Amino acid sequence: MIALRSYQEDAIATTLDYWNAGGGNPLVDLATGTGKSVVIAELTRRLLSNFPDLRVLMLVHVKELVAQNCAAVQRLWPQAPIGLYSAGLGKRESYRQIVFASVQSVYRKARELGRRDLVLIDECHLVPNAGNGMYRRLLDDLAALPGADMRVAGFSATPYRLDSGRLDAGADRLFDETVFSYGIGQGIADGHLSPLISKASASEIDVSSVQRRGGEFVAGSLEAAAMDDDLIRRAVDETIRFGQDRRSWLVFCSGVAHAIEVRDAMRARGIHAETVTGDTPTAERDRIIQDFRCGRIRCLTNANVLTTGFDAPATDLVVMLRPTLSTGLYVQIVGRGTRLANGKENCLVLDFAGNIRRHGPVDAVSVGPSKSGKTDGKVEVGEVRSKACPNCESMAALNASSCKECGYEWPHNEKPKHEAEADANATILSSEPQRPQSFGVVDWQLRRWEKAGSPPTIRVDYVVGLTRVSEWVCPEHDGYAGRKAAEWWSRHQGTTPYPDDVDEFLDRSSELTMPAAIFVKQEGKYQRVVGREFGAQAA
Repeated sequence: MIALRSYQEDAIATTLDYWNAGGGNPLVDLATGTGKSVVIAELTRRLLSNFPDLRVLMLVHVKELVAQNCAAVQRLWPQAPIGLYSAGLGKRESYRQIVFASVQSVYRKARELGRRDLVLIDECHLVPNAGNGMYRRLLDDLAALPGADMRVAGFSATPYRLDSGRLDAGADRLFDETVFSYGIGQGIADGHLSPLISKASASEIDVSSVQRRGGEFVAGSLEAAAMDDDLIRRAVDETIRFGQDRRSWLVFCSGVAHAIEVRDAMRARGIHAETVTGDTPTAERDRIIQDFRCGRIRCLTNANVLTTGFDAPATDLVVMLRPTLSTGLYVQIVGRGTRLANGKENCLVLDFAGNIRRHGPVDAVSVGPSKSGKTDGKVEVGEVRSKACPNCESMAALNASSCKECGYEWPHNEKPKHEAEADANATILSSEPQRPQSFGVVDWQLRRWEKAGSPPTIRVDYVVGLTRVSEWVCPEHDGYAGRKAAEWWSRHQGTTPYPDDVDEFLDRSSELTMPAAIFVKQEGKYQRVVGREFGAQAA
């Protein structure tokens, strides 16, 4: 049994409450790397335990997510009545009560799938406007089956389409309401996501003459602007300079030819680099991606294929050589670097595309009216929302008086270009995180802790070298603190059921595994444990 994190539990409870109150089609906003597949799996298990005849269809856009989401349900519920329908996986099990499917394989198969009471869509920002595309065709056909009474729930890290506005807005919307959100900033603060840092680049793709259509750059025109030999050389030089201590580089390029040129420039500088694009044969693509995930390839360039649903946790350098006016695409690109991995301290984002400047902090983006008055998830070409520190090259908010990385102080009368057009917060994160410090744990002690007016808690003292770092666990508290205590217990390999009180917690402490290392962040005069490592496994 997998122990849910507190926000995962909240996402499920909120969705069920929404349906219990008579709601229709909910949208769940969960940042990349926070475990959508686990939420989907446990939500499905609970629904079928209450409604044994419920027929469920789980839709995604790539075979990898079909397998990943199916595996999440099987870990939670080994006896689940699951079938797969994906040509890429060689499965067409349409008759099962729970079917995990790639939309490309089933969009014409509504009658074969039969009645579906609930459709769950992962990466639902890929669902187009009404009447368009494979998702909408399948949903319309399922809704037209005799006796259909279907609900649709969507899950995404970007609750807006990559080519238009919010998924829960507009006359043709599929989703009625966003019922739960857990963003990148929250995930980093809670220690579930990798911190992000950013550096200014001396080189940037000039998009002033690039054609635009539908609020986005025209692909051919954009690639032509990016295919400047000198620009590619300078961008590669900067990437190598900033990335010399980083092991896994993911590069987003402006087209197929551009991705190959960048790869070749990397190879010419002695970097082991490969490329995947939409033209890469499936077997070769799978091999390259697996080699990248395993660390056999240091640099992977791509064109339009690794922005959604791609999982390579060790990625600690994201390079943007692909300008975009789409807020959703920007967040998806940066999100490839937010997963935790053993030995990964943070992820560096290098932006040669001007995306940070245009869109602002990745943890505080909003899809609101642009200067043209449209609520479409797009920004304008010339918008500026950040400035670079002249001392260390870190990106900072336009109104920052000092650099959070090196302490440089800007003159009071200095005004960055286009400041009148810009928002206040504009670095890769609205507040650049302090890097956590790693400590090897020599020993630990757990003891009862009393504070007047509050239920008793557990104080955990980690012995690290000649000092101690403490944190408090609250098994007798209600709400969020209580859920965090249960999560802490599971993270340290405690078995279920969870302890009900402090005494039981201490009596059963022999079940717990001491972490080999903890990651600590200084917050004022206090230290906060933001992560832990158990041997080869990071928690």
